Amino acid sequence: MKVLIVGSGGREHAIAWKIAQNKKVEKIYCAPGNAGIEEFAECVPIGAMEFDKLAAFAKEHEIDLTVIGMDDPLVGGIVDVFEAQGLRVFGPRRNAAILEGSKAFSKDLMKKYHIPTAAYENFDDSEKALEYLETAKFPIVLKADGLALGKGVLICQTLEEAKAGVKSIMLDKQFGASGNRMVIEEFMTGREVSVLSFVDGKTIKTMTSAQDHKRAGDGDTGLNTGGMGTFSPSPFYTKEVDEFCEKYIYQPTVDAMAAEGREFKGIIFFGLMLTEDGPKVLEYNARFGDPETQVVLPRMKTDLVEVFEACIDGHWIRLIWNSKIMRRSA
Repeated sequence: MKVLIVGSGGREHAIAWKIAQNKKVEKIYCAPGNAGIEEFAECVPIGAMEFDKLAAFAKEHEIDLTVIGMDDPLVGGIVDVFEAQGLRVFGPRRNAAILEGSKAFSKDLMKKYHIPTAAYENFDDSEKALEYLETAKFPIVLKADGLALGKGVLICQTLEEAKAGVKSIMLDKQFGASGNRMVIEEFMTGREVSVLSFVDGKTIKTMTSAQDHKRAGDGDTGLNTGGMGTFSPSPFYTKEVDEFCEKYIYQPTVDAMAAEGREFKGIIFFGLMLTEDGPKVLEYNARFGDPETQVVLPRMKTDLVEVFEACIDGHWIRLIWNSKIMRRSA
């Protein structure tokens, strides 16, 4: 079996390491990859957004499975391109990857299907956003609508900070076109926990919990980042939290996407805030998290390739899965 991984970070390194444990896998390629990944895969000088070149490579080298690690190609529709050419690929199609690609979409989805999240408003007009802030409660959170490498979130303590944030996101385009639209969200307090999951379109199986250090400076100060280090499991992700999330967040999200005609197959990353009022969704990602993958996959006892194929095929019945072992493994 030949596998192609698309991406170049620590996440893709962890995926390559895990896939290499499958005895059926004889060759792994990674595009574009990095120096560390070369221990497990042959790196290919093709960019993650060069869909046609990647598909041509997959055909030429008779790739049996392509795994998309990064957010940009998923949101851009790489899975649609591969599927249209008869190539087997793991990840959500473009119309499902919008779960991460647009924060406004995901917030509206949660509101419509009663999935617990922070109160919010969406804006595509900076003047209206500034007017809203005049009557808002602080601190408050500003989020660029699109992809921003985990950095498109500003936590503003004062009205002045928030006004500067609107200017930075919507007018100065600090995060590029991702800031054409913006979400202004209620500030939540509590422990932040990440839970990754496998989804086959109808069924969801969660992995073990993880927790990362988000702020750039010591003492949880500075701007949000994509993660300044991670550990797993989170001591705050209790059995009670898990049961609540399975009932009110995890399966309802999968069902909501299906109801919207956006069947999701791949990874859903749930960013959770454990508030005094219960767990709430901070954000969704449509792929493995980086750096969370680096601490979650080493704890996973189930074969990763088997899981990928079960998700693609849309049936879990042939998959030997024991989530309790995963969650409790050392």
